[in-house]
Amino acid sequence: MFIVYVIISEEGYRYTGFTSDIKKRIDQHNSGISRWTKRGTNWQLVYSEQFSNKTEALQRERWLKSGHGREFLNLTLRGS
Repeated sequence: MFIVYVIISEEGYRYTGFTSDIKKRIDQHNSGISRWTKRGTNWQLVYSEQFSNKTEALQRERWLKSGHGREFLNLTLRGS
């Protein structure tokens, strides 16, 4: 199983990615191991979707990073 996820830092940065182990991946973000999330602190999971295969998860991650996907996330996260 693969998970596409969105995390937000204490400073308000947002990161979208995918993984097969969400707990381990968020720990990596919070420990500074992940290059793209080093500038933020206290990353929190705010959105996730599960997929049965890597190809589907990667396609969804790419879409969420597109203009339409960012708009979808803005609307979805604003409501939560």
